[in-house]
Amino acid sequence: MENGHAKYRVAVIGSGNWGSVASRLIASNTAKLPSFYDEVRMWVFEEILPTGRKLSESINEQNENCKYLPGIKLGTNVIADPDLESAVKDANMLVFVTPHQFVEGICKKLVGKLTPGAEAISLIKGMEVKMEGPCMISKLIADTLGINCCVLMGANIANEIAVEEFSEATIGYRKDKEVANRWAKLFTTPYFLVSVAEDIEGVELCGTLKNIVAIAAGLVDGLDMGNNTKAAIMRIGLREMRAFSKLLFPSVRDNTFFESCGVADLITTCRTYLHHCQLTIQQMDTEK
Repeated sequence: MENGHAKYRVAVIGSGNWGSVASRLIASNTAKLPSFYDEVRMWVFEEILPTGRKLSESINEQNENCKYLPGIKLGTNVIADPDLESAVKDANMLVFVTPHQFVEGICKKLVGKLTPGAEAISLIKGMEVKMEGPCMISKLIADTLGINCCVLMGANIANEIAVEEFSEATIGYRKDKEVANRWAKLFTTPYFLVSVAEDIEGVELCGTLKNIVAIAAGLVDGLDMGNNTKAAIMRIGLREMRAFSKLLFPSVRDNTFFESCGVADLITTCRTYLHHCQLTIQQMDTEK
C-alpha cells in the first residue's frame, strides 16, 4: 500500500514481438505513474542465440530483444526473467502475451503461485477448441488460475507501435469497469489510445475471427480480383463475425464491432495478410 492506496506490480508473460512491445508500452507508464512499481518483469522462454548467448541475458544487457524486436529499446525498467515463477512473484497485474497453444501449460505451472487478488489481461488472439466446444483464452486463464481476466484486442501491428505510430486498442471486461480502467491507464500513451467495452466475449472473438476473413481477402488477390471484391469480402466478413459471435454468446454487443477490436483490426489484418502474400510471391519468383 502507498499513501493508503494499492500499488501494483506488473509482470508480462511472453517476450516475442508483441510481448516485447507490450512490455515497452507498460514500462513507459510504470516509470511515471505512482500507483505502479517501476520494474516490469518480462518472462522469457529461454533460447540460445547464434552467438551462444542466452536470450534473457542479451535482453538485460542491451535493453533490447535482438531476436524478436531488434533496434528498439524496451526501457531500463524492463527485466527479462527466464524463470516463470520468479517473473510473476509479487505481481498483482499479469499480462499474458504468448502463442495461444502454450497458455494452458503456462497457467498450470502458475496454479497456487500467484499473489492473492491478482488480475490478468490477455493480448492473445485465438481460441482453444475442445471436445466440449470453443474455449476463449481469457476463460482458460480465468478458470485455471481462479482470477479475473480482461482482454486487449485491436488493430495492433507490433512493429508499428514499437516506433510509436498512432494506434488504438479495445479492452474487453466483464462487470468490473474499475479494473478495466486500471488496465487502460497502464497501456495508454499519446500514440496508443485504449478504450474499454463491457463485452469481453465480443472483443475477444473479434480478435479471433478476423483471421478467417483475412484468408478470404488473401484469396481475392490470388484470383486477381479487385478492390471492390476485397471491400465486399471485408464487409460481409464483418457481418458474419457478428452473427457467429452472437450465436456463441448472445450477450455480444453490436457496438463492439465498430471498436478497434472489430472493424479496424479486420481492415489491418486483411491488408497485412495481402502484403505478406505479395512478399511471399515475390520471393518465390526470385528463387525460381
